[in-house]
Amino acid sequence: MYAKVLGTTTFGLNGHVIGVEVDINKAFPAFDIVGLPAASIKESKERVHSAIRNSGYHFPVDKVTVNLAPADLKKDGSGLDLPIAMGLLAASGEVPLECFQNTIFIGELSLKGEIRPVPGILSMVLAGKEAGVSRFFMAPSVTNEALLCENIEVYGPETLRELIEFLTGHHPMAPAVRHESERPPVSDVDFAEVQGQVMAKRAMEIAAAGAHNVLMTGPPGSGKTMLARRITTILPPMTREEALEVTKIYSVAGLFKAQDIMRERPFRSPHHTISMAGLIGGGTIPRPGEVTLSHRGVLFLDELPEFPRSVLEVLRQPLEDREVHISRVNASFTYPADFILIAAMNPCPCGYLGDPDHPCTCTDGEIRSYGRKISGPLLDRIDLHVSVQRPKYSELTATIKGEASADIAKRVEEARRVQAERLAPWHMQNNAQMGHRQLKETCHLDKDGTEMLREVFEKLHLSARSYDRIIKVARTVADLDGKSGIEASHVAEAISYRNMIPRR
Repeated sequence: MYAKVLGTTTFGLNGHVIGVEVDINKAFPAFDIVGLPAASIKESKERVHSAIRNSGYHFPVDKVTVNLAPADLKKDGSGLDLPIAMGLLAASGEVPLECFQNTIFIGELSLKGEIRPVPGILSMVLAGKEAGVSRFFMAPSVTNEALLCENIEVYGPETLRELIEFLTGHHPMAPAVRHESERPPVSDVDFAEVQGQVMAKRAMEIAAAGAHNVLMTGPPGSGKTMLARRITTILPPMTREEALEVTKIYSVAGLFKAQDIMRERPFRSPHHTISMAGLIGGGTIPRPGEVTLSHRGVLFLDELPEFPRSVLEVLRQPLEDREVHISRVNASFTYPADFILIAAMNPCPCGYLGDPDHPCTCTDGEIRSYGRKISGPLLDRIDLHVSVQRPKYSELTATIKGEASADIAKRVEEARRVQAERLAPWHMQNNAQMGHRQLKETCHLDKDGTEMLREVFEKLHLSARSYDRIIKVARTVADLDGKSGIEASHVAEAISYRNMIPRR
């Protein structure tokens, strides 16, 4: 007997509806799964066999063939256990075929018959809804995530037996209900806690306002990490579309644990031992890397020179294109990677080059070698180069607190609003996204600013990319200043952030 039910799987960041076709023939007993299944799916026949028997149903002792359509798409993950089991039960006559109309099943099965959650639920449900399906069955712990997709009916049975009894009319079950979070999360860090560091905090504000990348250079204990961890507190809140996009990424990566849509911008801080695949994404069917997990948020790389140079070099393309392209034999994937890069490093191996209180113990060769760990093209893609000094005792013991994140965030949000209006014809939201064409049409320097930039360009032999980035930063400074044009003072401040890695 033949039966067909619907399941879903993820391929990259997107879900795909899979037709699970089951055929049972009177022949020598066998159980074959075809249609490019990965190892996790091939192993499902053991889980399905035990789950059906332990749920009190008959497993056919015949030749069973399961086809996963479309056959040319590589399938991965254990989320097809449940649709395979339901297809078997339908083909053997345990469950009427009419019960499967307009329905998708998602879930892994335990040997006992319990339905377990799988990652990527949001992507799978969105794909099912686009295909016209409105009823979904899955583990109860992920129904809240599925209901982020509106106008669908979701059920969360605990076991395979409970599901079958509901479909056959022997056990009632109410649809799952969306549970909203009681209150938005409140950050436990604030810029008011940062004593001193006026220039560094100003750079963080400019970076947040224009989505610019930042490199902080300073001795150990000067507050670089403290500053980086607070930048998300001054970024504007995500729109629902952005939040849904980020939630979808974390769902596929298996990192979404919240009950509500992700509202806080991501902050990722990988260790310097991370691999290239861990940073960019990889695997037979590539999973999102740190640059994609930082999408719409911040990627913080502490101790930048300690990262392998080959790992750092792969950042050049996502920093420029704001997306990652990964090619495999089966397919090519494009993952979003629109993030702010915040990097921190010491000025030399010992960390005290230029420090007035601690003499540097490094040789000239060690300092040059340390600086060469970061390539010029990568440094050229970082808009703001900030020198961070150790705070003085008087600053640490001052009773007057610094400006709160909420106050800085108001200026940042207003600057972002101005940028979004100005760049609306090109469907851009911030100054960092501008290309050379947008710079020419929207960034107009006054006479003194133009002359200042010309002198600096010729004296420092800047690249065309550096030229564009100075203008972008100057445009952001002008936006924070509430000016429609770019003045010489705005250009001067932007130029002051081009002090590259110090060398002896």
